[in-house]
Amino acid sequence: MVVFGTVTQAASGLRLLQSISPIGNASLSETWLGTRNARRLWNVSAGVFLLFGSASLKIWRHFTSEYPNFWERLSTSTKYAFELQHVSAIAMHTTIMPFHNDVRPPFLDFFAGSGLVSHALKPYFCEVWANDICPKKAAIFAANQPGEPFQLCSIADIDGRELPASVLSWASFPCQDLSLAGAGKGIRGKRSGLVWEWLRVMDEMPQRPPILAAENVLGLVSSNNGIHYRELHLALAERGYQIGAMLLDAVHWLPHSRPRIFVVAVDRRISIPEKLLDAAPSWIHPASIRKIAVGLPHWIWWRLPAPEKSRAKLSEIIDYSIPCQDIQTSEKNLAMIPPVHKQLLNQCGLTAVPGYKRVRNKRQVLELRFDDVAGCLRTPSGGSSRQYLVIKVGGRWRTRILSPREAARLMGAPETFQLPGTFNDGYKAMGDAVAAPVAAHLAKHLLSPLAEACYDLTCANPDQISQ
Repeated sequence: MVVFGTVTQAASGLRLLQSISPIGNASLSETWLGTRNARRLWNVSAGVFLLFGSASLKIWRHFTSEYPNFWERLSTSTKYAFELQHVSAIAMHTTIMPFHNDVRPPFLDFFAGSGLVSHALKPYFCEVWANDICPKKAAIFAANQPGEPFQLCSIADIDGRELPASVLSWASFPCQDLSLAGAGKGIRGKRSGLVWEWLRVMDEMPQRPPILAAENVLGLVSSNNGIHYRELHLALAERGYQIGAMLLDAVHWLPHSRPRIFVVAVDRRISIPEKLLDAAPSWIHPASIRKIAVGLPHWIWWRLPAPEKSRAKLSEIIDYSIPCQDIQTSEKNLAMIPPVHKQLLNQCGLTAVPGYKRVRNKRQVLELRFDDVAGCLRTPSGGSSRQYLVIKVGGRWRTRILSPREAARLMGAPETFQLPGTFNDGYKAMGDAVAAPVAAHLAKHLLSPLAEACYDLTCANPDQISQ
């Protein structure tokens, strides 16, 4: 391994560590020189990370891959020194460097819910902290992400100064005030307005993560001529980010119509790879997004490849062994189907058809869809309803409610994904979640390449952030 460093560079790095460390010179000397491996890493990186942050990171990655058990063999004091190197790099606005043998970039998961985002991002990011206020969702998170750090509390109680350094912060903030099913109070509403608490926490961190990602319903960009998105966009721009929004519908990956808006913001000091940028709108930018982009500062047209795999059909993921409702209840539900839909039901050739109960002209009806795709999952509260299935059993149509396991399949959760608690607990957790394949696609093709670019952030002039 090539050994960088001069005596002067090494001394500079040592002085910086000493200036922020509570331990004395002797302790530092013992820490860094106590083992042969630690001495090698000190020679390579500690003396030069001030000037060559990204190069030091690459050397660190090579070193930990060459010695996979290196981290476990270090003493507590040596590990602490590596943490000091991480902290000092952040303090100098050079680069965010990992201080363990997991080379995945660290990320924070706000409004984590049942943990489908954590599951989807796992191949690309290392989750170092997650949060939600709902104990029932937290139980599902813990069952599927054992040992992962999780803080059960309101986001209003979170102090950003206590959070670990991170490359990415993800926030699937509440949608009720932006949803068609909600009261329409907008991004300043009591629930959807919690996005401002997220930004408040980011402001409190010693250094804001260079990548922010937010997810919400279409109303973020479509309601009130896009005023809610514009307010969020300007707030991110004021904090030194360049921002782009895109619409991704789960139907491209799953038999589930679930269009959602994803906002990705990146520190303006980062040089974004050209392969991630488009010169004009593409398939992820419908008319509503093109309209709101007009006149916004620091707007980006993100580029994403279309998914390659063909998706399954709804009829292929239904569990036909689950009993339907009794004949009397089924007949009552079938009587709610509008005449046109009833005719289509008998002609569609499908074995299972999804539907929602809605009120039309002051009368409750069961409206169906016939494209072998489920309607957008909702929570069983807040003015929405659970999704029904009309299933052919023995030549007759019967009805039942979509099961939590089927809902999990529609969200792209693996069969091993656990759903502890009641029927409603599992159903609500899935209705509030982010479709896993959508988050994974975004992580693979945009967030992960951006995180790689963040390691080359060596801002010589911090004032660039305010330009």
